[in-house]
Amino acid sequence: MDNSGYNKKLKSFANSLRHNMTKAEACLWKYALGNRQMMGLQFRRQRPILSYIADFVCLELKLVIEVDGYSHQLEEVHLRDMKKEDDLRNAGFRILRFSDNEVLNHIQMVKEEIERTIISVKGET
Repeated sequence: MDNSGYNKKLKSFANSLRHNMTKAEACLWKYALGNRQMMGLQFRRQRPILSYIADFVCLELKLVIEVDGYSHQLEEVHLRDMKKEDDLRNAGFRILRFSDNEVLNHIQMVKEEIERTIISVKGET
């Protein structure tokens, strides 16, 4: 693994997820994160990091953005999410989480929260 935690063993699984994004993930990519729309920063989709696949990541800022669907409300999935979040934080990443509902019904609010976080992270460096 390189310093961004890239795990090439998960590459084919990540490619599959990239081609089968959820509606909310596709919306966030199209309207906020793709094509350097978010403050000129490059985000990557379905990026293998450590033993996980991050929905979106800006490697420059070590910022991970996760979009949680209904299944993430289940206790087992929620516990896995928290473990993933802890491991990513311990590797130096900052994590933002949004629900499918937030992305699909409040995209402007989601974009503003991402922008606030980016400004905050840039201010720390």
